[in-house]
Amino acid sequence: MVILTLNCGSSSAKYQVYDWDKKDVIGVGIVERIGQKESNIEQKAPGKENFEAVKSCPDHKVAVEWIMETLVDPDHGCMEDMSSIKAVGHRMVHGAETFTKSVIVNNDVLAMMESVNQLAPLHNPANLTGIRAAQQVLPDVPHCAVMDTAWHQTMPDTSFMYALPYDWYKDYKVRRYGFHGTSYVYTAKRASVLLGKDPMKTNLIIAHIGNGSSICAVKDGKSYDTSMGMTPLEGLMMGTRSGDIDPAIVTYMMGRKNLSPEEMDSTLNKKSGILGITEEYIDRRDVHSNAEKGNKQCLLAQDMETYRIRKYVGAYYAALGKVDAIVFTAGVGEMNPTYRLKSLKGLEALGIIIDEKKNAVSRSRNAETCISTEDSPVKIFVIPTDEELVMTEDAYALMNGTYDVHTNFSYSFQSPDYRNKSRDTALPGDIAKNPELEGILAL
Repeated sequence: MVILTLNCGSSSAKYQVYDWDKKDVIGVGIVERIGQKESNIEQKAPGKENFEAVKSCPDHKVAVEWIMETLVDPDHGCMEDMSSIKAVGHRMVHGAETFTKSVIVNNDVLAMMESVNQLAPLHNPANLTGIRAAQQVLPDVPHCAVMDTAWHQTMPDTSFMYALPYDWYKDYKVRRYGFHGTSYVYTAKRASVLLGKDPMKTNLIIAHIGNGSSICAVKDGKSYDTSMGMTPLEGLMMGTRSGDIDPAIVTYMMGRKNLSPEEMDSTLNKKSGILGITEEYIDRRDVHSNAEKGNKQCLLAQDMETYRIRKYVGAYYAALGKVDAIVFTAGVGEMNPTYRLKSLKGLEALGIIIDEKKNAVSRSRNAETCISTEDSPVKIFVIPTDEELVMTEDAYALMNGTYDVHTNFSYSFQSPDYRNKSRDTALPGDIAKNPELEGILAL
């Protein structure tokens, strides 16, 4: 039995194919430049050469059909026919207060999703387009929506309310929602395993640092506070997003530069953050290499970003009172030792003591590592996230009627015996290139 997961953006469709019986990933890929003159697909399947191709995909329906054709291709596919697919899990960025957990999609659910589109106008419409496209191609299997915001529905009102007129919340649902929920589900449960603790008795600070970045305070296994707000714009400095700013800057600069609301929104979301400060770069690898060469703006961007992470860690430590571990995840969090070191250096008085040698060694998407010193009261873990597995397990449980909110539901990966076969297969290659990695494995 196969479960397909789809993550559709405005011009892309990422996908993963999971063999439930073998408990292993059998294919991953992405279609990009949907709607442009030429679209491209890339697919990886164990035992097959990586496949790449180009053709026109005017819309997501054509893109999803192309994905299906590629998955069953006799030369580079990963399954015999589409009848193997028994469920599809879809990423939905914003579920507002309407959705507190993953759901099977029907017409009523689609209508409710459309009603909150204005809360995530850059993401939700694309997610919905992907769902509808997949329903047309696979009409006879359950389609399940997995909400980024659902994990954060446990936040108390002191965390999610803004100090704004209360009727804005009552009438327009203006509040903090938070994002990266599937990543936090996975990393929170895995951190509990590494600590040998009950997930519901674990306090964590998890930093999901990628092009989009957020940080989450986890109290007794549940989201207590998070840096992103009503939209993914608030909080940490990101690749192209500003993160926290004085709101008065918005009206001030709209007046000075005669910017429309749409132009200001585009500036804050697409032209700020790392790109805004460096004026050229988004990828942290480029920022890091140019900072080392003496580029002052790249060094400033790096120092600004890590300083903000450090501020949030300190604030969430105070909010939680007791912290069992700090967790880094996502692209930058998993692969960039400099960002991790700069983010935590100076927090020794809080019992957060990073081991610089261990930290420098930890560069793998296939290994869970511990990079704190032996005597650090607070553990520091690097845990590669696996949002697709969360989506897969939610879809399977929904299909079988066994699903519930994460506080009442057990995932396979929260068992001490859980193994990720694909990562176990790839890890020896990482260790061969970086032998010291083996000495800092967390489990």
